[in-house]
Amino acid sequence: MLFAHDTSLALAGTAALVNTAAAPETLRTVGELAEFLDRWEWTGARAGDEAELEEVRALRSRLRELWEVDDERRVAIVNALLRENGALPQLVRHGTWSWHLHAMPDDAPLAARMAVESAMAMADVIRAGETDRLATCAAPDCEGVVVDLSKNRSRKYCSTACTNRVAAAAYRARRHGD
Repeated sequence: MLFAHDTSLALAGTAALVNTAAAPETLRTVGELAEFLDRWEWTGARAGDEAELEEVRALRSRLRELWEVDDERRVAIVNALLRENGALPQLVRHGTWSWHLHAMPDDAPLAARMAVESAMAMADVIRAGETDRLATCAAPDCEGVVVDLSKNRSRKYCSTACTNRVAAAAYRARRHGD
C-alpha cells in the first residue's frame, strides 16, 4: 500500500471532482452532487442546496491547480487551503473505517471539508515525494486529471472511457493499415 486508505480515497475523489468540470459537465445538479458524494464516500453534513453545489463547483479549478504546478506552488496551495479553512487534524473512527484523519468537524461546510481533505491527501503525496503520480489524461481529446495509485505507475487515463476510446482508435488504425 502506497498511501493510507483514507489518503488514497481522498486523492481519487479529488481527481474525480476535478474531472467533473470536463466536458460534458457532470456536476450540474444537487442530485448529481449527492450521487458524487456517496460514490466517493465524502462524510459529514450536507446542505443539499444550490449554494453548496456552487461552492463545490468553484473549488474544482483550485484543486486542478494541484496537478498543473511545480512542487513549490503545490505546497503553497496546500498550505493555503489548510490555513483558510482552519484545519485541525484529529484521529477519528466511524462506520467501517478504522482510525484515520479528519481535519474539519463534520458540520463544517461541505466545500471546506472537501478542500481540506484534498489538501491533506496532497500533503501526503508531497511528503512521500510521489508528485510524479499526478498527471493529465493521455487521451489526446481529454483534459482530465489522473492520480496514479498503481504499483507499477502505469495509469495514463482519467477513466475507463478514455482508456477504451484510445484503445479502439489504436485498433482501428492498425486495421486500416493492414
